[in-house]
Amino acid sequence: MASGVAADPLDPARLRDLVARCALHDQAAFAELYRTSSAKLFAVAVRILRRDDLAEEALQDSFVNIWNHCVDYRADLAAPMTWMTSIVRNRALDLKRRPSIEVTGEDSDAWVEAFEDDAPGPLERLSEAGAARRLQDCLSVIEAGQRQAIALAFMHGLTHAELSGHLRMPLGTVKTSIRRGMSKLKNCLGGSAGTSRA
Repeated sequence: MASGVAADPLDPARLRDLVARCALHDQAAFAELYRTSSAKLFAVAVRILRRDDLAEEALQDSFVNIWNHCVDYRADLAAPMTWMTSIVRNRALDLKRRPSIEVTGEDSDAWVEAFEDDAPGPLERLSEAGAARRLQDCLSVIEAGQRQAIALAFMHGLTHAELSGHLRMPLGTVKTSIRRGMSKLKNCLGGSAGTSRA
């Protein structure tokens, strides 16, 4: 019997199902999990960091960790949103304690704009049929350095600071490389024609 009440997108049962599917490397489930919970989790990061650019960095790093550790999620220990909020809070606190934040005005603005425009981003494109194949095709055409940085961040869970050490590159250079690579991916996957070229 229809109640006329819209389903809660943050319903714990629905989120548990999405996390379980992510543990099976279901990219469409991950895209849906991101769409469903990112706004609330971004607000958590903003409350801690008081800066949108750092909150965006914390959110992206956190979703990499969520993807990599969803197989470890224990429904009997915490609700999905509680678990994800804890990951975001810990990452935001790590960034807040970071002694030196190497973010130029140009870097931070472009990085945030790459995720804030109205066009569907790479994560959203993953939910479309055949997106995984298109993603592989698009990854093959971006520069090797950008591809390596994105792969290490999104497939191996390295943070920007860890990438800087691993690649022996300045933090700002790493962020620029990822930001430009993500912009190219967005264009290749059919993102907004207004996205600026790197």
